[in-house]
Amino acid sequence: MFGPRIPSVPASAVPDDTYLLDVREDDEWTAGHAPGAHHLPMMELPARIAEVPTDRDVAVICRSGGRSAQVVAYLMRNGWEQVRNVDGGMGDWAAAGRPVVTDDGQPGRVV
Repeated sequence: MFGPRIPSVPASAVPDDTYLLDVREDDEWTAGHAPGAHHLPMMELPARIAEVPTDRDVAVICRSGGRSAQVVAYLMRNGWEQVRNVDGGMGDWAAAGRPVVTDDGQPGRVV
């Protein structure tokens, strides 16, 4: 009724070898992100879509899961098959005890 179901994965269950695509804004990323995540703000995705791999699992994350769900739907409409939304976003990521880091070595936080 509302379109295709968005495949998802709990933040606590994202495998370490998954391509983690963080679609938050620059200030959110700077405050803290998952180690090894790839930063691509949601609004830049159409121009940079070729940076997202098509040959491996991709998990998309934002702060709470709303923007990332939109990105997953967009990628699916454009041919991606191995893509999932991270339920609860970075909030659930941090709550699950998964690491949050910064590029300057300061303690990471979710904003």
